[in-house]
Amino acid sequence: MLVLGALMLGSALSPAFAGSGPIKIVLPEEADLLEPCMATRSNIGRIIMQNVNETLTEIDVRGDKGVMPRLAEKWEQNGDGSWRFHLRQGVKFSDGTAFDAKDVKHSFERAMSEKITCESRRYFGGMTVTPEVVDDYTIDFKADPVQPILPLLMSLVTIVPEETPVEFVREPVGTGPYKLTDWTPGQQIVLTAREDYWGEKPEVTEATYLFRSDPSVRAAMVQTGEADLSPSISQLDATNPATDFSYLDSETVYLRIDHNIPPLNDVRIRRALNLAIDREAFIGTLVPDGAVLATALVPPTTLGWNPDVKVFPFDPEGARKLLEEAKADGVAVDTPITIIARTANFPNVTEIMEAIQAQLQDVGFKVELKFVEVAEHEQYYSKPFKEGRGPTIVASMHDNSKGDPSFTMFFKYATEGTQSGFSDPKVDDLIKRASAAVGDERAKLWSELFAYLHDEVVADVLLFHMVGFSRVSERLDFKPTIATNGTLQLSEIKIK
Repeated sequence: MLVLGALMLGSALSPAFAGSGPIKIVLPEEADLLEPCMATRSNIGRIIMQNVNETLTEIDVRGDKGVMPRLAEKWEQNGDGSWRFHLRQGVKFSDGTAFDAKDVKHSFERAMSEKITCESRRYFGGMTVTPEVVDDYTIDFKADPVQPILPLLMSLVTIVPEETPVEFVREPVGTGPYKLTDWTPGQQIVLTAREDYWGEKPEVTEATYLFRSDPSVRAAMVQTGEADLSPSISQLDATNPATDFSYLDSETVYLRIDHNIPPLNDVRIRRALNLAIDREAFIGTLVPDGAVLATALVPPTTLGWNPDVKVFPFDPEGARKLLEEAKADGVAVDTPITIIARTANFPNVTEIMEAIQAQLQDVGFKVELKFVEVAEHEQYYSKPFKEGRGPTIVASMHDNSKGDPSFTMFFKYATEGTQSGFSDPKVDDLIKRASAAVGDERAKLWSELFAYLHDEVVADVLLFHMVGFSRVSERLDFKPTIATNGTLQLSEIKIK
């Protein structure tokens, strides 16, 4: 009786006892693969990044600590500009092998290898980075040109065992708190907590990932208890203050223009595309209140943000005049243009793209709209582009929650960038100088680049910096962050 009374008193003084157990998470897109070096892609990263495969460093998205230790306990810059990382000892991979500097060296070289198309390689464009093992738990990275933010860049490189082949793997092995225990394509993915994890034991013992493209279905699954968490629902479904949370999103929705194919190689056509779209009309209707109209491919919290760059106005008559002017000069403005969009990429993607198609058609563009799954979308989005292709615009959403434009600018805009749709010597020069600069000079150069891309090159059609909405079961203690759409750490989820 005394013991029972003590327990009852404890529950009266505390809102809920901390618990542990399995949870279910429902996502909008199924993972097409679970390759660790592709974890910077949101549909993969939100499952395995920091859950199965960890990085040397990570960003504090819940506070102001900046770059924090993960598999590296500390680091410093050497006299020659290289960076030395001191690794955590006593760490094991999920296959039982020990973690050391050779694994880090292999993981980096594998991610940068031209034999496989790792997404993380894109962020290291325009530089040469060479890892050198100092001893079992010390490794140097030498970059040319010197990279002042290399510890930040290392938050993107997932670590795998030295024995991992230089080819995509189906079953990832990592040092994280979870291991993959089931993957039934089209149905579910299951991660199970490891007993031998080096860090603090998480409360979530098992996570089952389910996939539903309809945001209303995802919201209903959490409401009925069929799932515990949906990191992405629509604003229309976010009706319960007890379970639904809005969060600042680091995603930017935009249309990537392929400048290489007429008539999109004419800057007047690209300006007309921008003038034809009524961006304001989307806010509070198909796009959530709180979303910000974009003038750059990075959110306003990013270093070098340029407040002097203004959003293209909605000017359909101006768009028509540009098309007439280009046509008079022999530009084939009547050529059909195809917009390639990714199914379930974000809430209301179908309705948003159909509305944009109608607005473009209204000023005289001939526009076709094609929806594809994530794997096919990548074929249009990344090089090598298909030979014999017609004029193409790729609708996409880019995530940069790191606070620095270097995670965007090279692979999106440089001549050699994997997802760049054009080549411009001034852009290449600004990216190269800004990437190597520090302090005010770095911010100034990025700011100059933002203005040049938007006002002179008219590189793409920038649309919205998004706001996200999540539904979280009342049995969980979890608040989404700016990183939630791309990285969903199970260890941050507490069970009441």
